[in-house]
Amino acid sequence: MLVNFIIVGFGASLGAMLRYGISVFVKSKWKTHFPYATLFINVTGSFLLGFLISSALGPVWQLFLGTGFMGGYTTFSTFKVESMELKWKTNYRVLFSYMGFTYVLGLVAAFIGLMVGI
Repeated sequence: MLVNFIIVGFGASLGAMLRYGISVFVKSKWKTHFPYATLFINVTGSFLLGFLISSALGPVWQLFLGTGFMGGYTTFSTFKVESMELKWKTNYRVLFSYMGFTYVLGLVAAFIGLMVGI
């Protein structure tokens, strides 16, 4: 049981570091009110998690990559906070675009990942 916690924790730390690196890079290249970094992270994370779920990886790899890495990489909480910030700034066009793209592209990406992993 302790080994599983270590596996998940190690994967999560790697995923969080990659998420942070992507966020810093994207924000340094594109100064905009639209949260492209979080959108990219969550859509690619949806694809990768769909792929992992449908692949034939063993339980240790599922823990490390699925629960750990993807849990640290994707960022639902940041998506919600950024959405609330856009609402408070009454930037509704960006808010609804961001929410729509995140949900629709995330579902499509997860579906594609599931199909590719089979």
